[in-house]
Amino acid sequence: MITMKDIIRDGHPTLRKVAEEVSIPASKEDKQILESMMEYLINSQDPEKAEKFELRGGVGLAAPQINVPKRMIAVHAKDENGQQFSYALFNPKILSHSIEKSYLTGGEGCLSVDEAIPGFVPRNARITVKGIDLDNNEVKLRLKGLMAIIFQHEIDHLNGVMFYDHINTEAPYTPVENAIPIDR
Repeated sequence: MITMKDIIRDGHPTLRKVAEEVSIPASKEDKQILESMMEYLINSQDPEKAEKFELRGGVGLAAPQINVPKRMIAVHAKDENGQQFSYALFNPKILSHSIEKSYLTGGEGCLSVDEAIPGFVPRNARITVKGIDLDNNEVKLRLKGLMAIIFQHEIDHLNGVMFYDHINTEAPYTPVENAIPIDR
């Protein structure tokens, strides 16, 4: 079971590396890693388990965050309408994105970053993502709003990019032009 001690923190070199593609069909080991990433997210959202195992709540996790430099992400979150999204993907790729932007009004956080980093993180408002699920099936998702933001955050990890790299350091709370603000 993954716990906070398995999650590497900001400054660790793996977080700045471009992760490697996973060979498909995925190996048993890679499947187990991805399943354990999803298990962490589910456990972290269960108040009893989160307290018992001292887990910080998370909605997404990328393999580089557990020091595995491979292209794997897990997302377990509800969108603005309360619809549950639960995806564990190998080699996720953004196929297309909108020109229109969006951002979380409260900023973004990350399990690998212990302190709050203030500022708006501009993201694409809509994206189409393709990846391979745990059963080796191709999955294509059209995402918007909060889900688009979560997937972009996790896919950034696969490319060695941290959320705060997108923040305007001169003026972190400058409204993002022509963007949709999302409250969370």
